[in-house]
Amino acid sequence: MDNYTLTLHNLTKLFGRRLIFTDINAEFKSGSIYGFAGSNGSGKSTLAKIVAGVISPTKGKVIHTLNSKIINSDNLHEYLGFVSPYLILYDEFSAEENILHFLKIRGIDADKDKIDSLFNDFNLYDRRNDLLKGYSSGMKQRIKFIFALVHNPSLLVFDEPTSNLDSKGKDTVYKIVEEEAKSKLVILASNEESDLSLCHETVFVEKFNQQEKNKK
Repeated sequence: MDNYTLTLHNLTKLFGRRLIFTDINAEFKSGSIYGFAGSNGSGKSTLAKIVAGVISPTKGKVIHTLNSKIINSDNLHEYLGFVSPYLILYDEFSAEENILHFLKIRGIDADKDKIDSLFNDFNLYDRRNDLLKGYSSGMKQRIKFIFALVHNPSLLVFDEPTSNLDSKGKDTVYKIVEEEAKSKLVILASNEESDLSLCHETVFVEKFNQQEKNKK
């Protein structure tokens, strides 16, 4: 198992004058599942985006290390698998074409056996050549997991991972999350109890909002 560590140091985020969270200090290591929890608008998705390098913090640092070597932010995508509601797919491409296009952009050689295995895992193998515009929202959500896993990353960040999934789809995701966490660092940003029940530790983001503290 690779030793992947994510460290948050005095992490603070504001949008304009609105404080989202302040002074989050935490460390996460591979081999575990961690949760970012909170009500809608609490900042859990914002925290997930910062960890994934999608947006920057206002203050503080996010440090990614693999086997004690710091990962440069420009190379983070090589180690990261990311699922989110705002991840864009190409409706005019087939599901498999989407995956192959993603790998080409990243400069990664396509592993046909790995791709086929993932399509099988998410019960999409027979639909892999269909255009995405004909997919349901739940099917598109499952494709996002294939995107996240196909290059075998060491860090998995899943924001609202079971959005649009039925009970069978959720069971598939939970099984894969638990399996991946045996050797990787997995983060779930969610307010779903069934998602968070998988987590070994959970960060409750609202605890780091001073404005909310002052209201109590």
